Amino acid sequence: MLQTISPKDLRAKHKIAVVIPCYKAKEHIVKVVSGLPAWVDHIYVIDDACPTGSGEHLRSLHTDPRLSIITHTKNQGVGGATITGYRAAMKDGCHIIVKMDSDDQMDPAYLARLIRPILAGDADFTKGNRFFDLDALRQMPAVRRFGNLGLTLLTKVSSGYWHVSDPTNGYTAVHTAALKVLSLNNLAPRYFFETSMLIQLNIARALVVDIPIPARYGSEVSSLNIKRVILEFPICLAKGAVRRLIWRYFIHDINAVSCLLVIGGTLCSFGLSFGVYHLIRSGMTGIFTSSGTVALATLPLIIGFQMLLQALLLDTMEKPSAPLQSWFSDDNKDLES
Repeated sequence: MLQTISPKDLRAKHKIAVVIPCYKAKEHIVKVVSGLPAWVDHIYVIDDACPTGSGEHLRSLHTDPRLSIITHTKNQGVGGATITGYRAAMKDGCHIIVKMDSDDQMDPAYLARLIRPILAGDADFTKGNRFFDLDALRQMPAVRRFGNLGLTLLTKVSSGYWHVSDPTNGYTAVHTAALKVLSLNNLAPRYFFETSMLIQLNIARALVVDIPIPARYGSEVSSLNIKRVILEFPICLAKGAVRRLIWRYFIHDINAVSCLLVIGGTLCSFGLSFGVYHLIRSGMTGIFTSSGTVALATLPLIIGFQMLLQALLLDTMEKPSAPLQSWFSDDNKDLES
């Protein structure tokens, strides 16, 4: 069981940063920054070419010495803004970086709960999960609720983190040891950012933990374009799944899943193409397809499909045994007490 860690211990052992991508958040950004606890060492607000001047508005009202406001001249999306914050935090020697949205949906009271597994060495990356709290879940707009439930299943397949839910939750924390092994330039810059990060973390064998954190919904207006997400996400998820499988089971490692994917995929492809060919041939010539030909098409399909299901089952059981931060303990001697 994780021990309670006081703010004093947090400051003594680690430098904690909070990154806040900011776009059309003039009404909320001051409240968000003001609500952060005193033990946070650095606050990075990324004004992502905000048309309402959220960054300048914050600068005129807030004098917190921990605050750094970085302004993009061109909008780069939530992912691009977050990456800018990550780079700034790493440059300043921060060890744990929390990402919060600027719409005041993420309660800073749960920030300590979010980073505690990383501090205890039990995780590389933690993320909020709104689905634990049924009362809070009912407060979520219906469109978001059903969209998140559907995306959860698809994201599990794509990312390989079968124990993780609520994939679009942007309340996250990451240890810089994990960030250093990721290809930040290849992360999706916009709405697919959180999912693309999970995919890269899985490839790197990072330990990810879900943290029960309810969301707060008020008068804020989401900039999420539902139609755009419906059109783009399935394609992005499919590409991400293929990329993850190739890297995990054919480049970083070769194991039983690799064999099952190759053999099962080959058998399914053969059975499907053979069956379609003879179906078309039968329709064009009028010659009845023999039962042996049907069996020759069906049997590889059945066996191949079973092998792919077995690969899927083994993939769900694949979990990293230790967090990445434990691999870099020699690089972090200054963190040892």
